[in-house]
Amino acid sequence: METIDELLIKAETVHGHLCAGQILGVRMALLGLERLGIADPRGADRKRLVTFVEIDRCATDAIGMVTGCRLGKRTLKFRDWGKMAATFVDLASGHGVRVVALENSRDLARDLYPHIENKSQQQMQAYRELSDAQLFREYKVKVQVEPSELPGYKSERIVCARCGEGVNFGRYEDVGGVRLCVSCAQTELCYWCPE
Repeated sequence: METIDELLIKAETVHGHLCAGQILGVRMALLGLERLGIADPRGADRKRLVTFVEIDRCATDAIGMVTGCRLGKRTLKFRDWGKMAATFVDLASGHGVRVVALENSRDLARDLYPHIENKSQQQMQAYRELSDAQLFREYKVKVQVEPSELPGYKSERIVCARCGEGVNFGRYEDVGGVRLCVSCAQTELCYWCPE
């Protein structure tokens, strides 16, 4: 695994800029991987890891870059809960670790670097230096990843009776005996359906 500085350079390239969220994401991913004993997530261990992210912010790009988990590979799972948190799951053992950024880390950054006026710069400096215990809370978790969520899973493909679009992985609802994609089933008319 590369050094944190090397990973931050890669994260900046992937994300387009370096920010406090990128630093948190890199650190979260490194902590999760360390706790699971996964040393080479983008190489030899790439089929062992699934990561659940809970926010669609900068940290998620960094987490994906460090872990090698991607939506397109079905190894990065997005749960839109608005939390600066991620759960790293070792598929081989079923064990996982959930890592949550602590709210008081911003205060710690301000206390450590009051001479830096820009709060983003304060956070970036502090997030590089604070210990894992000062930045994160971690929980050991047991996560059952359903077979339908695993990479390589094959399933029936249906065509939505309303919008005519194909739907994979059983992500449809039966409404009155008619199979509808989730968006059509949950609205009177989905926003992209033809009128």
